[in-house]
Amino acid sequence: MAIACACTTNGLAQTVQSTTPRSVRSTAIVPHSTLTAADSALLRQRQLQMQQRIQQMQQKRRPGLTYTDLTMNDPDGKTMKLSQFVGKSKLVLVDFWASWCGPCRAEMPYVVRAYEKYKGSGLQIVGVSFDKNAEAWTAAIKQLGMAWPQMSDLKGWECAAHEVYGVSSIPSNILVDAKGTIVATDLRGEQLLQTIANLLGNE
Repeated sequence: MAIACACTTNGLAQTVQSTTPRSVRSTAIVPHSTLTAADSALLRQRQLQMQQRIQQMQQKRRPGLTYTDLTMNDPDGKTMKLSQFVGKSKLVLVDFWASWCGPCRAEMPYVVRAYEKYKGSGLQIVGVSFDKNAEAWTAAIKQLGMAWPQMSDLKGWECAAHEVYGVSSIPSNILVDAKGTIVATDLRGEQLLQTIANLLGNE
């Protein structure tokens, strides 16, 4: 099994019938010596189709689009909407993650830093979880120090955000301005912090 820097819904592993759990599939390494010419051609075709599918999904959250509202429950079971936050702050970072996603956990310290540094300057964060297990979800929120609003429909990869925003791998995010326009997507690490600082006019 190969572990990549994102947890994905699908990948090359499916084309070779890997037993790798779906939640962590990203790539599969197949010795070329075991593949016939026809197999290699089929794999290349599947890879191309996959790349095209990913590009199509990414178009749903490209910068310049108006955000689409999401309605899910918060950890207390109360209905929550993205529209409760967009327009109330200068920027809203919608962070797509899950408790079981190792790369999400590795990225979270940057998100925490962003929140602590810029929450007083106009940044709000809303977490959208791809979890299925409510207890694991709420435990991770506390463990990772996520002090911002959280929502989930507890449907895993069937999460509404998958279709609405084309999220096929996590961690992922969109940055929405006060007018509801998506201004950046899939920011990671220091790039996340720098982009927020630039948009808020901070050093």
